[in-house]
Amino acid sequence: MTLNEIIINHLKQVRRRSTMLWESLPKEYYNWKPDNDAMTAIELIRHVLQADYGWNIIINQGDMTNYTTPWENLPYTSVQDELEFASPHRQTFLDSIKKFTQKELEEIQIIHPGNGEKKNLAAYLLRIGYHESVHAGQFLSYLRAMGIDRPFIWD
Repeated sequence: MTLNEIIINHLKQVRRRSTMLWESLPKEYYNWKPDNDAMTAIELIRHVLQADYGWNIIINQGDMTNYTTPWENLPYTSVQDELEFASPHRQTFLDSIKKFTQKELEEIQIIHPGNGEKKNLAAYLLRIGYHESVHAGQFLSYLRAMGIDRPFIWD
């Protein structure tokens, strides 16, 4: 298995589990949040999904100066609509990863615009999976606080 395949498999497994969680959310809880400073459940889902668009720009060393996403001003409707809207952006992101050589994954340096941290591309891509995993844990705590049965994601 190549490094690209390992990274893509990792990202797909994380997303598969996130999707299981998100799809368990009843519509009446879309706007639930644990406190006034937190994202609502549907905002948290969108935050994770739209990140792929930004990650793709970053890993391809695009300009993030005037960053906006295709989700800008898009109304929240349903989890399924969020997943469908995100799907082509996710595929573009994964396709970008496939194009990198082993050497590029090891040698390209990525500076994250949010915090200025510098990582090689492979490490940066794995960190993206960690970002989503953290939010999956956050979402699990949302579901627990809502009193909703949490799907078993550990298979």
